[in-house]
Amino acid sequence: MDMQVILSNLGNPTLLFFLLGLLAAFIKSDLEIPPQISKFLSLYLLFSIGFKGGMELAHSGLTREVALTLTLAIAFSLLVPVYSFFILRRKLDVYNAGALAATYGSVSAVTFVTASAFLADKGITFGGHMVAAMALMESPAIIIGVTLIRLFATDNGKGKSGLGHILKDAFSNGSVLMILGSLVIGIVADEKQAEGIKPFTSDIFKGFLAVFLLDMGITAGHRIRAFRKGGLFLYAFGIITPVVNAVLAIALSHAFGISPGNSFLLAVLASSASYIAVPAALRLAIPEADPGYYIPMALAVTFPFNIVLGIPLYYWFSQLL
Repeated sequence: MDMQVILSNLGNPTLLFFLLGLLAAFIKSDLEIPPQISKFLSLYLLFSIGFKGGMELAHSGLTREVALTLTLAIAFSLLVPVYSFFILRRKLDVYNAGALAATYGSVSAVTFVTASAFLADKGITFGGHMVAAMALMESPAIIIGVTLIRLFATDNGKGKSGLGHILKDAFSNGSVLMILGSLVIGIVADEKQAEGIKPFTSDIFKGFLAVFLLDMGITAGHRIRAFRKGGLFLYAFGIITPVVNAVLAIALSHAFGISPGNSFLLAVLASSASYIAVPAALRLAIPEADPGYYIPMALAVTFPFNIVLGIPLYYWFSQLL
């Protein structure tokens, strides 16, 4: 892999703020982002990428590439939880394996935003439909994870929510609703009227992303210190699985003639794990699962790996094909 790509990514201010957050957690600094500001930053990022994606999707329309990309995105959100579940069952009980399978079948919006900024810095274009792909990948993994638990659990379904409850929670979750709602608004909004909020959705985007990643670094640093019981197996799963998913996504995208920018973002989506929308849904859907597994795995293992090494690695591989 070209070391210049890694060095360029390491010099990105947004990534450096993430590393500053990790450092703050490891040295036990009192640096912190107030919870309400952190929540605002999350909503802002989802609003911004959803709205801009909707505007782009309205311009591009439903082409062959759009249809293929969205189909592949849904396929990954359905298949990744299945094979992840059976790998994880080697070391975990049914509930924790199902929860982790759902987590890794879904996506990280912040990883997607960081990868989008990475492409923008390199002048590589991508379609607004990739935001739709991200939104579509949130919920199916939750349903697959819970279905697998129902099939393999031996307690006759005690404590598990019904399918209607799961779907309602998945789609009414604040982050999912914001990204889907903003996407729809971006599609139907008048283009001239939308110019009025362009400075808010574009000009200040990277600054807010940097502060948000600082907060994520602090949170990840605290979580990874508490993550001990998983052992080497889960650490390996949290790094190897994303790489395998990304390579498969890039290979399939290349085979179907999907453009490099969209192929790269699909790889990033396939390789990420949800630590916002899915954990919120899992608290209701799988109360027997231990959050001490699925939250640190996504936030403190896979997320830092993707931000620091995964993104340049996937970009390098996508350039080979």
